[in-house]
Amino acid sequence: MAGNHKVAFIGAGSMAESIFSGLLQQKKLLPENILVTNRQNEERLNELYEKYGVQVSSSNEQVLAEADVVILAMKPAGIQGAIESIRPFITKNQLFISVLAGITTDYISYLLKINAPVVRVMPNTSAAVGSSATVITAGKYVKDEHLKIVEALFQAVGMVKRVKEADLDGITALAGSGPAFMYYLVEALYKSAEELGLDRKLAEELILQMIQGSVDLLQHTDHEPFQLYESVKSPGGTTEAGLNVLEENHFQEIMMKCIKRAAARSKEITEELSIVPV
Repeated sequence: MAGNHKVAFIGAGSMAESIFSGLLQQKKLLPENILVTNRQNEERLNELYEKYGVQVSSSNEQVLAEADVVILAMKPAGIQGAIESIRPFITKNQLFISVLAGITTDYISYLLKINAPVVRVMPNTSAAVGSSATVITAGKYVKDEHLKIVEALFQAVGMVKRVKEADLDGITALAGSGPAFMYYLVEALYKSAEELGLDRKLAEELILQMIQGSVDLLQHTDHEPFQLYESVKSPGGTTEAGLNVLEENHFQEIMMKCIKRAAARSKEITEELSIVPV
């Protein structure tokens, strides 16, 4: 067992579940070293206990008394009330990890009101299967030893890169929200296969392997994406016919607008919620 830390998750949503299920799957932590709480939904806590065997409680005091690492995984809009509810039970010796889009480390430090280390992390739900693309950035009072703890935890659920906090809005749009955009595209492929009368199971297997093969080729070639799709395209062929439809409907421009809007929303969340008095 690689991890001796006791990790408390404040918030029990899909992101929290993706992270700790990945940690369990990769045997980074034992179930008894994972503590989960949320503000109201005891049914959700019981569901997570039955599924994973993690420790659950609706008592912040009980959860925080045992934890040396605290992962803030509530909804961004609820951060102020959530931190107010845990503030009586926290200490500066705990390491705080935030997975909240748009919430700065300075604002979290301001809300905590103690000189505790805060590391901002942007994983994605692929953590559940050990394939997250996670970025981390250090806030105030963070030492290298803290970053190494965060890296060790999140390397168990995928790739980890250290970045500047100023870059996190764009990275959130690409790596954090990106999987949802990919799933949306895959849904369109599934629907197309259905309309073409293809067997559902066969179509899904072919589509997923096609996507995996495309990723593998991108990772193992020096060619640019446009070179790869041009190599598939033959004059007057099926690929050209399909690409023409994408170009006529400005598919790349739409995707770029999607990413830019997600990044802008991350900045808006910062402006709306992360207000630190001077």
